[in-house]
Amino acid sequence: MRISGRSCALALLASGLVIVAGALARHDLRTGLLWLVGCAMGYVLLVGSVSFAGAFRALFAQGRGVGLRAQAIMLGVAVCLFLPTIALGTVGDQAVRGFVFPVGVALVAGAFLFGVGMQLGGGCASGTLFAVGGGQGLRMWATLAAFVGGATFAAYDVERWSQWPAMPAVSLADSFGVSAALAFSLAALALLWAGSLLWEKSRRGEVEPLVWGPLLWGALALAGLNYATLLLAGRPWAITSAFPLWGSKLLEATALADPAFWPFWEDPTRTEAFVRPLWMDRTTVMDAGLMAGALIGALWAGRRMDFSLPALRPLLASLLGGALLGYGAVLGSGCNISAYFSGFASGSLHGWIWIVPALVGNWAGVRLRPAFGLPIK
Repeated sequence: MRISGRSCALALLASGLVIVAGALARHDLRTGLLWLVGCAMGYVLLVGSVSFAGAFRALFAQGRGVGLRAQAIMLGVAVCLFLPTIALGTVGDQAVRGFVFPVGVALVAGAFLFGVGMQLGGGCASGTLFAVGGGQGLRMWATLAAFVGGATFAAYDVERWSQWPAMPAVSLADSFGVSAALAFSLAALALLWAGSLLWEKSRRGEVEPLVWGPLLWGALALAGLNYATLLLAGRPWAITSAFPLWGSKLLEATALADPAFWPFWEDPTRTEAFVRPLWMDRTTVMDAGLMAGALIGALWAGRRMDFSLPALRPLLASLLGGALLGYGAVLGSGCNISAYFSGFASGSLHGWIWIVPALVGNWAGVRLRPAFGLPIK
């Protein structure tokens, strides 16, 4: 008897519910709910076709800015939800905080490297995870492996870059008040929207309308799911902080190195994550949920799983791009999610600054793609 893709999706969903039940019994309710949020994120990213790397590539290679305008709506909704909530300090019994990180040489360099890596590796952190979960080719597995490797090397190399010059972290809400921070943020997004229209009009002679469809509802859903993460975890959505943890745990388990004595993991803000089991790390739980949600979405939609081996040059692009993604994410205080999306929604100056060198890196990465046999469009 032939089993349909939808039946497989339902079976996987049922398995996910069993995992949630186990999390509820062994750990706590919030971790189980965050698993479900991660699953929903993976489903939305795949079915909604929300791609940061794809939007940036379309902007530079085709002059299409509709993906950037969808991001502007996502950021606008998120910042309206986040800033008043973060200002409260607590919601119920849950303390809440935003992502507010310093702006310095490491952030700028990391964002640029991450931007280049996005175009060579085939996706950002969320894009890599949902592509892997959705069975979109073994090339993305190579990107993920190199991503983890690059992030782990950056953790090992922390003494090199941690002392680079940086300004103190700046919260716009703390500096100017919530209302002013909201006004600044929405004005910046309006300028971004207008700039994308001018760019598209000059490049294509016409402007593609942003209509109701998967891209728009996906952007709105991600804003809501990021807000749910804030309420459940007490901080916004993050992805890449789990990657150096995975690599370091692997090195420790195989006795290839002793990461516990790296200064990166001696930092009090990271020590607890390193000593706990992986299943207690909420970022890891959400990353795993994201991949599971993407797989559910792929099966439900009847998408064909691609397990073909990539050609040599695209494989090299994945390895190089993944390494740049990993190293850049650790240097730059995160990726498109934690640095750009969550940082901007938190009213942090670093979220505003991060996207500029990241876009420059994407521009450079688009121009490097043909050297690795990758299409530009």
